[in-house]
Amino acid sequence: MSLWLLNHFSTPALAVAIVGGTVVLAVAGSVLLRRRHPSVACGEHNDMVGVALGMFGAIYGIILAFVIVTLWTQLEDAQNIVASEATDAALVARDAAAFPEPVHAALESAVGGYVHAVVEDQWPLMRAGKPSYGATETHLQDVFRVLQTYDPKSQTEQIFYEQAVDHLNDITTQRRARITMARRELPPLLQVLAFGGAMVLIPLTCLYGLRKLRVQVLFMASVSGLIGFSLLLVFVLDRPFSGDLSVSPAPYREGALATYWVR
Repeated sequence: MSLWLLNHFSTPALAVAIVGGTVVLAVAGSVLLRRRHPSVACGEHNDMVGVALGMFGAIYGIILAFVIVTLWTQLEDAQNIVASEATDAALVARDAAAFPEPVHAALESAVGGYVHAVVEDQWPLMRAGKPSYGATETHLQDVFRVLQTYDPKSQTEQIFYEQAVDHLNDITTQRRARITMARRELPPLLQVLAFGGAMVLIPLTCLYGLRKLRVQVLFMASVSGLIGFSLLLVFVLDRPFSGDLSVSPAPYREGALATYWVR
């Protein structure tokens, strides 16, 4: 469900739904509670509620901050993995220029096939949360096959051959890391803490009474808006390859790899 929402709605639309919905529900609940229980507006239970709100809010804030920082770090790691894999593919393509023309052409064709398979075949699968090694396996094997069947004839070729093999091994490592990142999601217990905690903190905040309705509404809107925005960040950052804030395949179209996209 979360993947479908991320891939079919823009971040602003999700912000309106999550943040706006949280604020509207919190303010409406607070106003309704004041009308049904006038003693709340008088602050009759503020001492007890204030202590509970302070303690629970501090714990929830720490948990939420930890979750957001972890997810943001995960997004940056995914971006670095993609950039590293694209760089290694570009270096293999550059190293190929040191080989004889038949080998050079075969290696460039294999690298080009791999790059296209990553962007056109594997990326949509990762975006849908269903990454597959098979989408690029054939093309990666083609690159290995070209290098495995070639015997360098000169010292220069030997140097570039060794570099190409090292970069190809790095591509294999980065591909595995990228697919692993595409399968990650926030553990269920942390999801319960993040979203369930909001369902406890906001009603608890409603119990903190202020005499003026306008001030009460402003107070509830501020607290619930902050919580809603934090939950929005958790929601959009949970899947690094889905949604508007997802990792882009642009590195596979840039630099030395741009030639593979010229029609």
